[in-house]
Amino acid sequence: MSRPVEHVFADGAAAAQNLARRIGAVLGEAIAARGVAGIALSGGRSPRPVLKALSGLPLDWGEVVVTLVDERWVAPDHADSNEKLIRETLLTGAATKARFVPMKNDAADAYAGAAACEVAFEALPWPLDIVLLGMGEDGHTASLFPQAKELAEGLSTQARVLAVTPPAAPHQRMTLSAGAIVDSRHIFLQIGGAAKKAVYDRALAGGSVEELPIRLALCQDKVPVEVWISD
Repeated sequence: MSRPVEHVFADGAAAAQNLARRIGAVLGEAIAARGVAGIALSGGRSPRPVLKALSGLPLDWGEVVVTLVDERWVAPDHADSNEKLIRETLLTGAATKARFVPMKNDAADAYAGAAACEVAFEALPWPLDIVLLGMGEDGHTASLFPQAKELAEGLSTQARVLAVTPPAAPHQRMTLSAGAIVDSRHIFLQIGGAAKKAVYDRALAGGSVEELPIRLALCQDKVPVEVWISD
């Protein structure tokens, strides 16, 4: 297993700016090489400054396909919606020309919506150029949680997406499967704070993916991994 490339910063703002520039460079190279670029983004607090910085970069946004790593099964205008976050931070200005493919659809719940989401995701430009992951202090990534009853399916399925009920967090989710996450050219991980750094170090030390699902990305050699670490 090759160790991830680590980008270490004293503060989150500097890490976010650097990560945004790295994403922009990879997307630009993809457009130049293949005429299209695909990226799956995470929600939450950490990506917000990254997405704002990314939206201002001079990319050929009309050739960029944007989607999500996971989504809560809530309305797109709900405060907890990752789609809402993406639309408010990234898809502004010139970046409104990007094509956004949501995970949430009109189905009553995530399980009922999985088939339609799968069809939509099969049409994405695989392998995606970038999958931007986050990580929880429990070692989860995307919505692949330790102890979730769907974890085994998420780690083994050939499907791109699956519905998940988190063991503790609110809202049903739709999430990329492990197979979809590693069907990419680059995996980027953003972590901040001592607690998450400790989990990251423990994940790299070895052990089961079931214990710390972030290992599905960190402990594989198929896709290069870069990690942005800040205090």
